[in-house]
Amino acid sequence: MRKIILLYILLTFSFAFSQQTNFQKIDSLLTFLSVNNKFMGSVAINENNKVVFAKGYGFADLETNKKLDENSKLKIGSITKIFTATMIMQLVDEKKFSLDTKLSTFYPKILNADKITIHHLLHHRTGIPDYLNDDETVGNRIYIFNSKQEMVDRITKYESAFEPNSKHKYSNSNYYLLGLILENVTKKSFSDNLDKRIIKKLGLKNTLLPGKTNSANNESYSYLFDGKIWEKTQEWDNSLAYAAGDIAATTSDLTTFMHGLFNGKLVSANSLELMKTMEDYYGKGLISMPFDTKKFYGHTGGIESFRAVVGYNVEEKFGLSLIVNGDNYNRNDIMIGILSLYYNKDYAFPDLTKLIIDDVILQKYVGVYSSKTFPMKVTITTTNGELTAQATGQGSFPLSAKNDKEFYYSGAGIKMIFAENSFTLKQGGMENVLTKE
Repeated sequence: MRKIILLYILLTFSFAFSQQTNFQKIDSLLTFLSVNNKFMGSVAINENNKVVFAKGYGFADLETNKKLDENSKLKIGSITKIFTATMIMQLVDEKKFSLDTKLSTFYPKILNADKITIHHLLHHRTGIPDYLNDDETVGNRIYIFNSKQEMVDRITKYESAFEPNSKHKYSNSNYYLLGLILENVTKKSFSDNLDKRIIKKLGLKNTLLPGKTNSANNESYSYLFDGKIWEKTQEWDNSLAYAAGDIAATTSDLTTFMHGLFNGKLVSANSLELMKTMEDYYGKGLISMPFDTKKFYGHTGGIESFRAVVGYNVEEKFGLSLIVNGDNYNRNDIMIGILSLYYNKDYAFPDLTKLIIDDVILQKYVGVYSSKTFPMKVTITTTNGELTAQATGQGSFPLSAKNDKEFYYSGAGIKMIFAENSFTLKQGGMENVLTKE
């Protein structure tokens, strides 16, 4: 018996030592990216509802030299949609309405409202255009207050992009409307519902709907690297994001939330299964995110220059969250590095050597580009021997060269392929050709 106990102790120690080594490797990777001005942000790893690794890198506020730590609150963008979907499914569990309830019950003037259901809204199968990416006037609305009635009026004026439930197309408008429905049915604000239905139930300490960023409350700004320094990105007015993307949280809180959702603390088992059921790669507020042979459920998010991701593996009860507030490297590549090191996969730190392109070539690409198929104009300039791009109403970002015609911005998965007086913009499976004005 003594030998068996001793063997168990040795095995336990060996596993703990191995994990600690992996955490040290993850820390080394993120430190490497941080000191090379490729990354600022926060990461948390959760095993069976215990946060086993959490750390911040870089700064929450460069003006005051306030550093990020594991308790820094960062904006999570569209990860908010998991919270919104969870609260909608709670109302379904409470029989306040069903997934077949029509949008016309709440907003009959929206086109096809009598054909669009709660289910369609949750799965982005409505045909309602995205007020952020399909509306060419959005650049004028990002930094000002948008009342809910103004937003409903704007969405009501949109023409349908396709017949409801005929296909999937991601649209923030769907989740904005779900937030309004939540408020209409409960007679409470989105913030009050979030507090009662999720934050207090799970004991989250650092999740909120932020107002203007307050660094004294350990809230973080976001930044882009211009080739020499980190530049603060102008804050949006949070009224625009609302139930589609307005929450701020710590990475630790996000992993705790995901554990609670997938372990019966927030919705019924039936509702959870419905949330996990994918239709054209999107569930009810969830997407499936594979890594090697493992399957994670979660979501990504982006707002201002924040880039966020959270994932949860059901079998291992393992959660991982990364929120970037210094955007100068592809978020997905960082996640692949973290997961590779966690699971002891072969992984080499990235080569950060830059390709230098002759300034004569770069100058040919300088100008303002537009397209009828793309809602914003894009201005290309040169800064310190590198191309810089800026879309209408957005912060500028640097472009790295793959060759003298192909450039990319890894922080947002953007690729630009230049030709004579035009470029092809590729991002997230979408492709648009913009022509120089």
